Amino acid sequence: MEENQRRKAFYEQLGLPAPAIEQLERVKKTFDTKQMQESVERLTAASIAREAYLQLREKLQEDEDGWKMLLCQLEASDLCQKNYRKQGIGEEIFVDTMRCFSRFIRECYEMSGRFAFDRGWWTWRQLCMSLFRLGDLECELCTREGERVISLHIPSDADLSPAAVDRSLGQIGSFVQRYFPQWAAAPMVCDSWLLSPALRPMLSQSSNIRAFAARFTIKEYRSQDKEFFRWLFAVDTNTPLEQLPEQTGLQRAAKAYLQAGGSIGAAYGVMRSDR
Repeated sequence: MEENQRRKAFYEQLGLPAPAIEQLERVKKTFDTKQMQESVERLTAASIAREAYLQLREKLQEDEDGWKMLLCQLEASDLCQKNYRKQGIGEEIFVDTMRCFSRFIRECYEMSGRFAFDRGWWTWRQLCMSLFRLGDLECELCTREGERVISLHIPSDADLSPAAVDRSLGQIGSFVQRYFPQWAAAPMVCDSWLLSPALRPMLSQSSNIRAFAARFTIKEYRSQDKEFFRWLFAVDTNTPLEQLPEQTGLQRAAKAYLQAGGSIGAAYGVMRSDR
């Protein structure tokens, strides 16, 4: 009972929705994560974490709405927390980073109307301490074309005001310098629909998205990338254009642009040295 209470308290600390916690408790009664222990442990090792996720997915086979995967990854978060403590990284950063689980579950609910976990293919990054939430932004310590980079990610609940972004960038710089000095000289990069040049005419001069994109020199533009459907409209990429929501000015402008034959896509940029 004590272990169950501790686990529930942890779920609540991460902000998991009550229906998700209830579902996890139901699944836990018939599914023992110990049989996946090797794969769970491997999720916390950066060099093999992605491989461990794929192995775990293969072992789980049928996993309706991803609850077994979520249980396993939350088990891995226990080991991850110990690694945080060994490295001296604060509890607040750990909790802020692991709250990705509750955010993803809520995003799935907003898109589909059901609570589910569909982002296991991404969250091994948090579990192996490659990706951290610092303020409103996330930073992933990775390589691109053999070179170290600090890849910035924008959570759906991020404040993109210039002041908030500046605070996060300052936190990221200090964090990397202190805990991962081998990345201290690495450039900050971003790959996102927010950097798409096609958005610029739709945005006002005071737009936070416009200000964020202006921090980067665009190196690659993928006009046919469709991930913006998920983040801008909160719908599946195959959603007919006429069904796209029009709740914000940007949604209305983007919908009209797409219906006229335009393409938004996504872009990869390197942060300018003068920012």
